[in-house]
Amino acid sequence: MKLSFLSLASGSSGNCYYLGTPEFGVLIDAGIGIRTIKKVLKDRAIDFSKIIAVLITHDHADHIKTVGCLGEKLNLPVYATAAVHRGIEKSRYVEETLVNSRRIIEKEIPFTIRDFHITAFEVPHDSTDNVGYYIEYGDHKFTFATDVGHITDTVSKYMSMANHLIIEANYDEEMLKFGTYPAFLKERVASPTGHLSNREAAEFLATHYDPKLKDIWLCHLSRDNNHPELAYKTVDIRLFQEGVRVGKDVSLHALKRTTPSDIFEFE
Repeated sequence: MKLSFLSLASGSSGNCYYLGTPEFGVLIDAGIGIRTIKKVLKDRAIDFSKIIAVLITHDHADHIKTVGCLGEKLNLPVYATAAVHRGIEKSRYVEETLVNSRRIIEKEIPFTIRDFHITAFEVPHDSTDNVGYYIEYGDHKFTFATDVGHITDTVSKYMSMANHLIIEANYDEEMLKFGTYPAFLKERVASPTGHLSNREAAEFLATHYDPKLKDIWLCHLSRDNNHPELAYKTVDIRLFQEGVRVGKDVSLHALKRTTPSDIFEFE
């Protein structure tokens, strides 16, 4: 059962991911322009017309900018919790009100989109509401946890079930501490409802590693308080300390903020 994953953008300026089969696909978040979405997909030989749904994690602008266009102009169903939909409706960043495209989901109540079996789960973050997604397709189990203030038992449960994991590594603690952000913003980022640091992601991955985990993508890296190489190295070293070898036991990638990733394909 062939499956493809692509990061179109991952970071504070915009987030959008694609997960699809040869017959259909979905977008997870829509925080970049529709022209960019179409261009990136076309450049990677992905037919935009095969996208059949959009899943939204939360209502911050960098995750919902294009959701109105996708939902109301292009007639794609938009899945989110009732609270996230209310946040989208109030957002000044979304021009089109979602009406016919609106689909309400509930946390930890599984639903199906074609052959994707999907469960949304609670994630702590300072938005109106926030979820991660656990998506099953045959033997493939993807978990998306993109804005994570801290790792709760629920977040840990769904991340530990994955064999393909997209996990936040937003900031390096030293870069944040000595960086240019004002004190209140530093506190917000590092708070239990802010973002996950490189160290916190690395610690979780090292202490919860299971051989069934085949792929890790570090996502939502800060422009000001992180570097892809630093996030990668932090996780790589911590995994090695637990005897887990990147490149042999597990594949590791740090997603760049505005540059689309390669297509990752799985049989």
